[in-house]
Amino acid sequence: MERNEAIRKLQELVGKELHELAQQYGVTIYRNGKVNKGWAGHVFERHLQLPINSAQSPNFGSWELKSIPLKYKKNGELTFKETMAITMIDPVNVCQKEFEDSHLLAKLKKAVVVARIVGDNVDQPSYIHSVVQFDLQGELYDAVKSDYNLVRDTLLDPAKGFDALTGSMGVYIQPRTKGSGHGSTTRAFYARPKFLKEFIDI
Repeated sequence: MERNEAIRKLQELVGKELHELAQQYGVTIYRNGKVNKGWAGHVFERHLQLPINSAQSPNFGSWELKSIPLKYKKNGELTFKETMAITMIDPVNVCQKEFEDSHLLAKLKKAVVVARIVGDNVDQPSYIHSVVQFDLQGELYDAVKSDYNLVRDTLLDPAKGFDALTGSMGVYIQPRTKGSGHGSTTRAFYARPKFLKEFIDI
């Protein structure tokens, strides 16, 4: 299935409640007493009539499915619940690749993002808000390239290196710890809410 067809088919779900869709498609929200973390993605895959993909970010060749949660603040304003992981940072690869040839740009170009409104816990209703793709152009392209180059320059600097990468870096895209926080030795590129707002109209 090509990306444009997937986007068109996923847009059929906008406004629908995810638990009802999970029941319709036979997707279990709990597995062995624990929340099945990939359940939302599995619903989208079933809707697209694709085989369930065990990878956390299913890759369908020309495109990649991602999901981002939105939530209502106490004042009723809709906001992003969290940043969105894009791809792991491989220091050797980043040092070797200019932005135009980077994994970061390739992943952003492939992403099909389903935004969904969530409640305080997994049992509360969750509604499909929108389906978008990232189209990097002009000033935004240049700004993301600048964020990438900041990471690259840090890695290439003998006085800094991998351990100097922190979540405070980057205007639109940040490099930060992936995993269990303190002590984690991995980093990934994350899209900040400021970047997501460029495409997801909340």
